[in-house]
Amino acid sequence: MDNQRTIRPDPAACLARLREISKTFIQPGGLETQVLHNVSLDINEGDFIALTGGSGSGKSTLLYIIGLLEQASGGLYHLMERDVSAMNDDEASAARNRLIGFVFQSFFLIPYASALENVLLSGTYTNTPEKELRLRAEALLEQVGLSDRIHFIPARLSGGQQQRVALARALLNKPAMLLADEPTGQLDTATSRSIMDLLTAINADGTTIVMVTHNPEVADRAARRITVRDGRLHTPDGQRSRPEEAA
Repeated sequence: MDNQRTIRPDPAACLARLREISKTFIQPGGLETQVLHNVSLDINEGDFIALTGGSGSGKSTLLYIIGLLEQASGGLYHLMERDVSAMNDDEASAARNRLIGFVFQSFFLIPYASALENVLLSGTYTNTPEKELRLRAEALLEQVGLSDRIHFIPARLSGGQQQRVALARALLNKPAMLLADEPTGQLDTATSRSIMDLLTAINADGTTIVMVTHNPEVADRAARRITVRDGRLHTPDGQRSRPEEAA
């Protein structure tokens, strides 16, 4: 990633600052497919952002770059004022574990582990004492309404309950930012609304949320809504979302 330009300080408390981010995938045979084109975005403390757009628009790729699961092909990305491109793999993993929580459409729970054990997994590589982690995990499962199912394996839980476990797992390390990729994609309408109620409450408690969704009703629950179209960002009025850059 190009590191030559500087970034002007923002008066808001900015968690993540992206400038002219591009992403190109190399297909078999050497064919290049550019998925993101010069994307610029500020994510501030307390934001609740919905990224919407059609299949293949680049919204999930952008989310994975924000979450350090993908590396941009070009541009600048500063996470908590640190240049992501300067991180080695271990540093990126540590930052991801410390600062970011993930919720995915497919839950990704360990099938033979209980709800409590699944939540505790995200604390494996922290220095937090085991007793403290367990108390926190139990409190989170109570917060998401599963205090009576902490010893149930995923097969004994409904889809909505499994997503609640995944949400508790994402919050165990007290992340500054929660990234959710289609968190209601496999859920019915009533369950989707209950999950969104939880996300709204979590955001109200101070956790920044960036969520990918194709569902307009779900997107409407976010405070900021940005459409990703052909790898570029657009605000609801159709104007491209491009924060000013420093010279």
